[in-house]
Amino acid sequence: MKSSIRHWILLTTLVVPIGALAWQGSDPIPGFSASRAAGQRALEATLAHELSTETTGSYFRYLTEEPHPAGSERNYQLAEYTRDRFIEFGLENVELRRYDVYLPFPRAVSVRMIAPIEYEASLKEDGYPVDKDSYASEVGITYVGMSASGDVTGQLIYAHSGNPEDYDWLESQGIDPRGKIAIVRYSVPYSYRGFKAWEAERRGVRALIIYSDPMEDGYRKGDVFPDGPWGPESHIQRGAISYDFIVPGDPLTPGWASVEGAQRISIEEARSAPRIIAVAMSWRDAKPLLENLGGPVAPHDWQGGLPITYHVGPGPAEVRVQVDMDDRVRPIWVVTGEVRGSREPNRRVVLGNHRDAWVYGGVDPSSGSATLLDLARVLGKMAGEGRRPDRTLTLASWDAEEMHLTGSTEWGEELAESLAEETIAYLNVDSSTAGPDFTAGAVASLNPVLVSVLRDVRDPNTRGSVLDAWKRLKAVDQDVDLVDNELGSGSDYTVFLNYLGIPIIDMTFDGPYGVYHSQFDNYYWMTHFGDPGFRYMTAMAEVWGRLALRLANADVYPFDFELYADRVDGFLTALDGQPGVAGNLDLTAARDAVAAWRRDGAQLNEGIASELARGEGERLRAVNDLLLQAEKAFLLDDGIPDRPWFKHALYAPRYTYAAMSLPGVQEAVDEKDWERARSQLALLTASIQRVSEILSQAAAGLR
Repeated sequence: MKSSIRHWILLTTLVVPIGALAWQGSDPIPGFSASRAAGQRALEATLAHELSTETTGSYFRYLTEEPHPAGSERNYQLAEYTRDRFIEFGLENVELRRYDVYLPFPRAVSVRMIAPIEYEASLKEDGYPVDKDSYASEVGITYVGMSASGDVTGQLIYAHSGNPEDYDWLESQGIDPRGKIAIVRYSVPYSYRGFKAWEAERRGVRALIIYSDPMEDGYRKGDVFPDGPWGPESHIQRGAISYDFIVPGDPLTPGWASVEGAQRISIEEARSAPRIIAVAMSWRDAKPLLENLGGPVAPHDWQGGLPITYHVGPGPAEVRVQVDMDDRVRPIWVVTGEVRGSREPNRRVVLGNHRDAWVYGGVDPSSGSATLLDLARVLGKMAGEGRRPDRTLTLASWDAEEMHLTGSTEWGEELAESLAEETIAYLNVDSSTAGPDFTAGAVASLNPVLVSVLRDVRDPNTRGSVLDAWKRLKAVDQDVDLVDNELGSGSDYTVFLNYLGIPIIDMTFDGPYGVYHSQFDNYYWMTHFGDPGFRYMTAMAEVWGRLALRLANADVYPFDFELYADRVDGFLTALDGQPGVAGNLDLTAARDAVAAWRRDGAQLNEGIASELARGEGERLRAVNDLLLQAEKAFLLDDGIPDRPWFKHALYAPRYTYAAMSLPGVQEAVDEKDWERARSQLALLTASIQRVSEILSQAAAGLR
């Protein structure tokens, strides 16, 4: 730790523009003719040179000065701050949009053990002398977002991760979860806390306690805060339990924007609103509860990192859980600003990050918010000097992401028509850095352009490219295979991909990060462990900015639909290998449609390459108009059965937030509903055929 502190002191003493670390590649840029690629590289070199760790760090310090959850006065102040910076930087059409959404705050939360001993959980985190923010009084009551209110008492059971198979095991041992209070862990394996609540509610559990076990993010991983990046004994992982895998956004306006005068349903009608009481706590608070459980010894893989033998109950621990939420509708604020395009202002690339945090939000989301602000500063400066992109860049600061992805969803629903007509892609950075390890998910058509950018950005630690550093982390055959093309949910890209049919990229620099959604995710943690010197935040600004400018300036949108077809063929292969599919589903038509899609994509790639080699661009404009429609061809009019808000035939989240490919078919297969599976397969095949027809028409226009 001492060496890392010395490293931080050196970096913050000698702050240099990130451009001093940047280089320029010579490989072709997807979508650009050779003549225009040279100008694009010069433009990106200017971007890289102007980005600064010093200004990024100053924004980050301001953003993390105080807790700023959605609906708070401080988060509104940060919305105004972001708006004012956008105006100062020269962005155009800067807007601060208000949405009134269901956003309850806690009045009281408590957990007491009343037998076999009396004990009350503190539900608080410790302060440390080296970190002034850990002593702040503004942190407030620790709570789980969207918990129901209630006062319940019952026997305690330990249900491992709270997944269906965990309750199945308990029931196999004669342990009925109905009427009990369940205590569960995060991340064994990972499942979204809202899914844990969903399953507990389905099983008749009366209240749910979710705690952070040191096996996942504490001392079993390494040194803990303030000596290391992992969670100390008092750290609490807050979060919401919204059922936004059913429908995201304001629970009272499902599928339409929560603007002034909007129709609202009652909370009792809202499918995304949990009916169960839930509390988050530290492992220090959870240990006395677990120590007082009897019953069978938990299975070996249920044993956690505490120095006890984990039992599953029920009892003798008896627990009383009280939660009182105020059930209020509150305003949230979305900030947007534009760098207007010089040639095609009615085509846009959207860049977004959410602003609201559970406490200080050092990693999540303030690292991304600071990155967005410095990128806005540089893009505005470049535009003011005459270096405008050809197409419009829209920069967005979302609100209430932590509460059912609300701000981005409401904005997307309100502006759905214009966004669908104008948007080339959405580029999401939730948290820009928790460490040095780049990772990304994307619609596969965007893999090559992302890889091309990473090849041109220098990694602050290795001095090679970010792409080279990523390749050392993952063993892959080709660079484009680095990108994850199985897309779930849990961030603001959801409305763009699943509702609007807009291609997305979601990016971060990752690393050892054991203080997620706790008060220790703050300035001290970031400047000592996550990103000393703000180098990776600024590297992300370069990746984000180069990517946006390539999409905005390309002669032809840099989509690779041949590669996309290969990935979807892989989805079909995975589906075909599942039990029961071979005897009940005929995938021939779908595979034939993908094969045609691949051929049309290959022909289009060849035609584009020839056109770019000639340096002619007139016919590419017609191609661009067609390519803008391709992703939207996957949207199903009626959406996925029982989840109609999710409309994309290829992508949807599981209830755990994990990716689900071919969701309409997959959910029917999971339920062994073969008639529905065949119906959904036909819809999937038709959507693939629509895409193939678009690509065929585009390729024909270049012959």
